[in-house]
Amino acid sequence: MPLSPEGNPTQEETAGQFWHISDLHLDFSYHITEDRTKVCLSSKGAKASNPGIFGDFVCDSPYELILSAIQYIKDSHQKVDFMIWTGDSPPHIPVKELSTKIVIDVIGNMTSTIRSLLPDLLVFPALGNHDYWPQDQLPVKESEVYTAVAEFWKPWLTEEALSTFRKGGYYSQIYKSNKSAHSLRIISLNTNLYYTPNKVTVNMTDPANQFEWLEDTLKISRQNNEKVYIIAHVPVGYLPFARLTPAMRETFNERLVKIFRNYSDVITAQFYGHTHRDSIMVLLDEKEKPVGSVFVTPAVTPIRSALETDSNNPGFRLYQYDTTDYHLLDLWHYFLNLTEANLKNESSWNLEYIMTKTYQIKDLQPESLEGLVKRFQQPESIEFLYYYKNYLVSFDSRVGCDPLCKLQQICAIQYVDEESYTKCIIGSKEFK
Repeated sequence: MPLSPEGNPTQEETAGQFWHISDLHLDFSYHITEDRTKVCLSSKGAKASNPGIFGDFVCDSPYELILSAIQYIKDSHQKVDFMIWTGDSPPHIPVKELSTKIVIDVIGNMTSTIRSLLPDLLVFPALGNHDYWPQDQLPVKESEVYTAVAEFWKPWLTEEALSTFRKGGYYSQIYKSNKSAHSLRIISLNTNLYYTPNKVTVNMTDPANQFEWLEDTLKISRQNNEKVYIIAHVPVGYLPFARLTPAMRETFNERLVKIFRNYSDVITAQFYGHTHRDSIMVLLDEKEKPVGSVFVTPAVTPIRSALETDSNNPGFRLYQYDTTDYHLLDLWHYFLNLTEANLKNESSWNLEYIMTKTYQIKDLQPESLEGLVKRFQQPESIEFLYYYKNYLVSFDSRVGCDPLCKLQQICAIQYVDEESYTKCIIGSKEFK
């Protein structure tokens, strides 16, 4: 896809575009102070290394960081059809510092920020595991949070979508392009119901009847010749930074994978957040044929995860898709060098990479991604070096990925089901 002189994508006749942003994590306590342990509640007493107007790598996002991201999207003047927003507005702070009211207020604040800067943009949101109090404990029935958030999102969603959202935090909605014979259905799942720390859903087989609803919805999509984008917060598959650890409970993961395989003719792509990292996955069928493209967008917050030694620069992305059948053509990933932005006291969001150009692939179809993973597997793969740099959103070029790290990454990209993933890890020479 050609670029304009400014480095922004130019659009073919049949191409549409949409933004994807995730994990804003507003830390309303963030402030510059001499005591580096008290810059933000989200650092939990850790020393901020280089706090500035746009944040620090041990803290969640100050409002200025989030505002600069949305402002950049506005100022880019890209012709887009919609935006995906995959959850997590409140900060990573102790439970006692939050409440249902604060969580609702933060989600409302983030919603109104997006709406005030992008008033004409249609947004398809999904809830994250922090979009509830106590965090992770999202319920399987109507709740104060679901009801309040449904009100915030009324300008974007239909009454039909809002009615299922109020009951279980999930919905589907049709997006119709006048360039296509197909309609696109956005299915926004509440995968937080399947998240391992969610005690509410322990021993349940179908929390909030979401599996049944999902299959019924996909059946309708198949009958109506629709194409589907799945959006959610917690992704399917396995964490690339934690060996043998699925992002959700294994039984729930297996059931989702089975559904996604069964409807791979309908589901064109899947989009997630949660890990704060930039990663891809390829959904393979039982015969290991690539049938699905899965993308995890990194976070706007730069906070370091408790499970990881490294952090990420803030990032978000723009996808280009074919409006005739909704398959993905390319993605442009944008990032903020946080250290530089703080030094200069100004945010300079830049294009980090263009997927087809960086990795020399034709498009973002499952076959293209599977071919790319095969190249990642080569010893000294230059493409994998690029991938790992982008995985951390250009956080630190000195951070390497040893053979065991690379194995975890490759297995997580290629295998989203338990049997194949475990075999990939345990059967390798690096693991022995």
